[in-house]
Amino acid sequence: MILFVFLLFSSLIVSSSSIQTQESAFTQCFTNVTQSPNLLAFSGTSSYKIILRSSVKNQRFLFSPETSKPALIVSAGDESHVQAAVICARAAGLQIRVRSGGHDYEGQSYSAFGGNASFFLTVDISGLRSISFDSGHNSAWVQAGATLGELYYAVAKDHPTKAFPAGICPTVGVGGHVCGGGIGTLTRKFGTAADNVLDARIVDYTGRLLDMSTMGEDLFWAVRGGGSSGFGILVAFKVQLANVPPVVTVFNVGRYIYEKKLILVLELSLKSSIVKVVEAERHQAGGALAGGGTGA
Repeated sequence: MILFVFLLFSSLIVSSSSIQTQESAFTQCFTNVTQSPNLLAFSGTSSYKIILRSSVKNQRFLFSPETSKPALIVSAGDESHVQAAVICARAAGLQIRVRSGGHDYEGQSYSAFGGNASFFLTVDISGLRSISFDSGHNSAWVQAGATLGELYYAVAKDHPTKAFPAGICPTVGVGGHVCGGGIGTLTRKFGTAADNVLDARIVDYTGRLLDMSTMGEDLFWAVRGGGSSGFGILVAFKVQLANVPPVVTVFNVGRYIYEKKLILVLELSLKSSIVKVVEAERHQAGGALAGGGTGA
């Protein structure tokens, strides 16, 4: 029993020493490359707690004793900071998790089940949120830390007849949303958000910053809806903007099988924003409705 306790205590000391060595190696490397040690927040500090909780959507994983938290958080303010984080984490033997808008309800961007928190760090790219339009206003470069609300506002402010087809929650980060596909109210007409990506910038596992021409066709295909894990860290997208009228009508139609009458939406004209509605008796419309869907 004494021998077991001694071996356990010894292993904890060795593990703690190894963790400190990894953190020290990463910190020194990152500081040398970026000259910005203020971008790092270490576990146990006040800045760490503020950044960690800034966009958490599921408190369960934040306070659960079964989950571990990152050893430190890198708050990237430039794409080069993401490159430095990847290069230095690889050299120090630290794993990386990435967070943009924080709408990760399983907590995978800032927590892990079991293990030790010091074996991974989180790269927070919410500071990468610039949005710029091309001269023809048909496309825009959007950094992955921008939210959908920020993108929609920027488009509507200067280009009221343009839109980007994506989700409806304004605080969702563009990075994770596009990587997961991106379904919204305009999907049926213009496709998903991923369908409208023209180019992308990604930091690969070696720290290289690649675009569509240098990442290759297969990787470019994968990052548009294939998930945000395993391919690298997406830092920006060039997106195609859709043409829309200055005024668009949005509504919900509820249908119940016990109603005597059904409301059928026969035509929605986006050009004139006019909705034509026709009422039909159930026995007249029943055959046509039998195989129909409920709509979006």
